[in-house]
Amino acid sequence: MLLSFKNVQRRLLTSRQNVLLLLCVGAALAGCDDGRPQRVPVSGAVLIDGQPLDYGFVRFIPEKGRLATGRLDDRGRFTLTTYEKGDGVALGTHRVEIIGEEPLSDTRSRWHAPKKYARWRTSELMETIDGPTDNVRIDLTWDGGKPFVETHN
Repeated sequence: MLLSFKNVQRRLLTSRQNVLLLLCVGAALAGCDDGRPQRVPVSGAVLIDGQPLDYGFVRFIPEKGRLATGRLDDRGRFTLTTYEKGDGVALGTHRVEIIGEEPLSDTRSRWHAPKKYARWRTSELMETIDGPTDNVRIDLTWDGGKPFVETHN
Protein backbone atom coordinates (compact mmCIF):
# COMPACT_ATOMS: atom_id res chain seq x y z
CA MET A 1 0.00 0.00 0.00
CA LEU A 2 1.37 3.31 -1.04
CA LEU A 3 0.93 6.28 1.22
CA SER A 4 0.02 9.55 -0.28
CA PHE A 5 1.96 12.67 0.56
CA LYS A 6 -1.00 13.95 2.63
CA ASN A 7 -1.14 10.71 4.66
CA VAL A 8 2.60 10.90 5.37
CA GLN A 9 2.25 14.54 6.34
CA ARG A 10 -0.72 13.74 8.62
CA ARG A 11 1.17 10.89 10.32
CA LEU A 12 4.22 13.10 10.89
CA LEU A 13 2.04 15.83 12.32
CA THR A 14 0.34 13.31 14.60
CA SER A 15 3.74 11.98 15.73
CA ARG A 16 4.96 15.50 16.45
CA GLN A 17 1.77 16.26 18.36
CA ASN A 18 2.24 13.10 20.43
CA VAL A 19 5.84 14.03 21.25
CA LEU A 20 4.76 17.55 22.17
CA LEU A 21 1.94 16.17 24.32
CA LEU A 22 4.36 13.81 26.10
CA LEU A 23 6.80 16.65 26.73
CA CYS A 24 4.03 18.82 28.19
CA VAL A 25 2.80 16.01 30.43
CA GLY A 26 6.37 15.33 31.60
CA ALA A 27 6.94 18.98 32.39
CA ALA A 28 3.68 19.17 34.30
CA LEU A 29 4.52 16.08 36.32
CA ALA A 30 7.97 17.44 37.15
CA GLY A 31 6.33 20.48 38.71
CA CYS A 32 3.83 18.47 40.74
CA ASP A 33 3.84 18.13 44.51
CA ASP A 34 6.70 15.88 45.64
CA GLY A 35 4.53 14.23 48.30
CA ARG A 36 6.52 15.85 51.09
CA PRO A 37 5.19 18.42 53.56
CA GLN A 38 5.06 21.99 52.31
CA ARG A 39 8.33 23.75 53.10
CA VAL A 40 9.29 27.39 53.04
CA PRO A 41 12.77 28.93 52.82
CA VAL A 42 14.06 29.93 56.26
CA SER A 43 17.35 31.46 57.29
CA GLY A 44 18.57 33.55 60.17
CA ALA A 45 21.29 33.98 62.76
CA VAL A 46 22.30 32.61 66.15
CA LEU A 47 23.79 35.02 68.67
CA ILE A 48 25.33 34.18 72.00
CA ASP A 49 25.50 37.03 74.48
CA GLY A 50 24.96 39.39 71.54
CA GLN A 51 27.80 38.01 69.38
CA PRO A 52 27.45 35.66 66.37
CA LEU A 53 27.90 31.99 67.21
CA ASP A 54 30.41 31.09 64.51
CA TYR A 55 30.52 27.31 64.94
CA GLY A 56 27.84 24.67 65.06
CA PHE A 57 24.50 23.55 63.69
CA VAL A 58 20.87 24.53 64.09
CA ARG A 59 18.14 21.87 64.11
CA PHE A 60 14.41 22.67 63.84
CA ILE A 61 12.33 19.71 65.02
CA PRO A 62 8.62 19.66 64.12
CA GLU A 63 5.97 17.81 66.12
CA LYS A 64 5.62 15.40 63.18
CA GLY A 65 7.85 14.84 60.21
CA ARG A 66 11.44 15.35 59.29
CA LEU A 67 13.69 17.85 61.05
CA ALA A 68 15.54 20.64 59.25
CA THR A 69 19.19 21.52 59.78
CA GLY A 70 21.53 24.37 59.01
CA ARG A 71 25.25 24.90 59.50
CA LEU A 72 26.36 28.14 61.16
CA ASP A 73 28.81 30.29 59.23
CA ASP A 74 31.38 32.71 60.65
CA ARG A 75 28.65 35.37 61.03
CA GLY A 76 26.30 33.02 62.91
CA ARG A 77 24.04 32.73 59.83
CA PHE A 78 22.23 29.56 58.76
CA THR A 79 19.89 28.35 56.00
CA LEU A 80 17.59 25.42 56.78
CA THR A 81 17.45 22.20 54.77
CA THR A 82 14.95 19.37 55.18
CA TYR A 83 15.42 17.22 52.05
CA GLU A 84 17.54 19.12 49.51
CA LYS A 85 19.98 21.94 50.16
CA GLY A 86 18.16 25.13 51.12
CA ASP A 87 14.63 23.76 50.62
CA GLY A 88 13.56 25.14 53.98
CA VAL A 89 11.40 23.83 56.77
CA ALA A 90 7.79 22.71 57.25
CA LEU A 91 5.30 25.26 58.50
CA GLY A 92 4.44 25.13 62.20
CA THR A 93 6.05 25.27 65.61
CA HIS A 94 9.46 23.67 66.05
CA ARG A 95 11.64 22.80 68.99
CA VAL A 96 15.14 24.11 68.34
CA GLU A 97 18.57 22.72 69.11
CA ILE A 98 21.85 24.58 68.72
CA ILE A 99 24.73 22.12 68.65
CA GLY A 100 27.98 23.94 69.31
CA GLU A 101 30.24 20.94 69.91
CA GLU A 102 33.49 20.84 67.92
CA PRO A 103 35.35 17.50 68.03
CA LEU A 104 39.05 18.08 68.76
CA SER A 105 40.07 14.42 69.04
CA ASP A 106 38.52 11.06 69.90
CA THR A 107 38.33 12.09 73.55
CA ARG A 108 38.03 15.90 73.52
CA SER A 109 35.47 18.42 72.30
CA ARG A 110 35.24 22.20 72.43
CA TRP A 111 31.81 23.61 73.30
CA HIS A 112 31.14 26.93 71.57
CA ALA A 113 27.69 27.17 73.19
CA PRO A 114 26.32 25.73 76.43
CA LYS A 115 25.49 22.02 76.24
CA LYS A 116 21.90 22.67 77.33
CA TYR A 117 21.09 24.10 73.88
CA ALA A 118 22.24 20.91 72.13
CA ARG A 119 19.08 18.97 73.09
CA TRP A 120 15.51 20.17 72.55
CA ARG A 121 14.44 18.85 75.96
CA THR A 122 16.80 21.23 77.73
CA SER A 123 17.17 24.07 75.24
CA GLU A 124 13.71 25.56 75.87
CA LEU A 125 14.01 27.11 72.37
CA MET A 126 10.93 27.21 70.11
CA GLU A 127 10.31 28.88 66.75
CA THR A 128 7.03 29.15 64.85
CA ILE A 129 7.37 29.29 61.08
CA ASP A 130 4.30 30.61 59.28
CA GLY A 131 5.94 31.65 56.00
CA PRO A 132 9.26 32.27 54.27
CA THR A 133 11.73 34.35 56.27
CA ASP A 134 15.39 35.26 56.25
CA ASN A 135 15.50 36.95 59.65
CA VAL A 136 15.02 34.28 62.32
CA ARG A 137 17.06 35.39 65.30
CA ILE A 138 17.97 32.94 68.05
CA ASP A 139 19.53 34.46 71.15
CA LEU A 140 21.58 32.28 73.50
CA THR A 141 23.48 33.11 76.66
CA TRP A 142 26.42 31.66 78.51
CA ASP A 143 24.78 32.94 81.69
CA GLY A 144 28.20 33.64 83.20
CA GLY A 145 29.91 30.65 81.57
CA LYS A 146 32.28 30.56 78.61
CA PRO A 147 33.47 28.17 75.87
CA PHE A 148 35.19 25.10 77.30
CA VAL A 149 36.95 21.88 76.34
CA GLU A 150 35.40 18.65 77.56
CA THR A 151 37.22 15.35 77.89
CA HIS A 152 35.13 12.21 77.48
CA ASN A 153 35.94 8.52 77.71
